[in-house]
Amino acid sequence: MTADAMPADGMPRGDMTADGRVVDLLRIDGLHVGFRSGDTMRDVVRGVDLRVAPGEVVGLVGESGSGKSMTALAIMRLLPTGGGITSGRILFRGNDLATQGIRQINALRGSQIGMIFQDPLTALNPAMSVGRQLLDAIRAHQAISRRAAMTRAEELLALVGIPYPRQRLLAYPHELSGGMRQRVMIALAVSCNPSLLIADEPTTALDVTVQAQVMDLLDRIRAEFGIAILFISHNLELVAEISTRVTVMYAGRVVETGDVRDLFAAPRHPYTRQLIRCIPRLDGSRGAMPTIPGLPPRIGALPPGCPFAPRCDRADARCRADEPPISWRGRQMAVCFHAGEKALA
Repeated sequence: MTADAMPADGMPRGDMTADGRVVDLLRIDGLHVGFRSGDTMRDVVRGVDLRVAPGEVVGLVGESGSGKSMTALAIMRLLPTGGGITSGRILFRGNDLATQGIRQINALRGSQIGMIFQDPLTALNPAMSVGRQLLDAIRAHQAISRRAAMTRAEELLALVGIPYPRQRLLAYPHELSGGMRQRVMIALAVSCNPSLLIADEPTTALDVTVQAQVMDLLDRIRAEFGIAILFISHNLELVAEISTRVTVMYAGRVVETGDVRDLFAAPRHPYTRQLIRCIPRLDGSRGAMPTIPGLPPRIGALPPGCPFAPRCDRADARCRADEPPISWRGRQMAVCFHAGEKALA
């Protein structure tokens, strides 16, 4: 622990009001998610701390396999068979989702927490029309007539920019383009006016034009309805565009978090610096695109010390032997022996 003014409760300044009231909509403390391997549970998410305030957008970034999607699925209590929350808290409006029963969780899904999945073609039911899926989602959480629900469904398709929404209600997912299917997923996610939207790689496999349209749509929905968004992506350009704060994950744990401007201007963890360095540039510079050497460690076979040490250009003997400390500088946190050194940007 460094003397960089780490708050007493381990969270950045600003998560409480002057009179001590918690203002976070979502707060995750020490989350561990494990999967059974033989007689043991192997953690794929290791001690994650995360917070999302009402109406803000928090970006969650990292390479594939860093634990981003597993964290999101743990929030929704939708972990695959064999997986489970082994410790930690997931506080939503002060209630711990990790300990609530399935009936309580089902009441929250859709009505208070919506989720956009990576692949809408597999997330949507191929045997049901778009209108039927919207209708069922709306009526599951709202006591309204079928006619009113269909009107609401048509309004939602119009809201997300789908032309001829009344006709599209009769379409099946395979009859729509990838961009339209993603818009339907967004419509489903916001159909019951949730206060938190989890967007898990919502632009995967979309071309850049449709990608930009989806990002604009998410930003407009956030602004119009005050929905908080946990935006999960490996694309730092998109994260910088929409987020107010960013959390970086590596090998199942958070390695850095901070306000988006501070984190991009002066990253304190070498992994964050490498990710930013790999963003493609359009300034006419030539040469090979930068990459991070090596591969992320295999879960269950983490190296001693800092998991990023084998790929880090600043690693020393201390990094390879000991677990790095948590270091705070204002609202920016990094888990690194070198976090207190000169800015890595």
